Amino acid sequence: MTKGKTSVRVTILGDEYTLRSATSAEETQAIAKQVDHSIREIMQSGLVVETHKAAILACLRTAGELAQVQAEVMRLSEQMTALSQEIRPWLPPAKRYD
Repeated sequence: MTKGKTSVRVTILGDEYTLRSATSAEETQAIAKQVDHSIREIMQSGLVVETHKAAILACLRTAGELAQVQAEVMRLSEQMTALSQEIRPWLPPAKRYD
């Protein structure tokens, strides 16, 4: 069964947005708060004044973090597969799932 979408009001840089999301209202609020914080942090650095440019840099930062996490997930998945192959011979034949 698919989860229905809920409308959530969030505030980013003082502007309110109504988002429809399949995630919980709390999770959507937390994500919006993180986005707001990231944009404000970039703007407070003094290097960027325009909010749209700060938002783009915040998106790029988040995309970079996501790429790192995805690479780590892939690395861990490969390690788990290697370990699984290593211990498979120790298991009883019925549990090996060859």
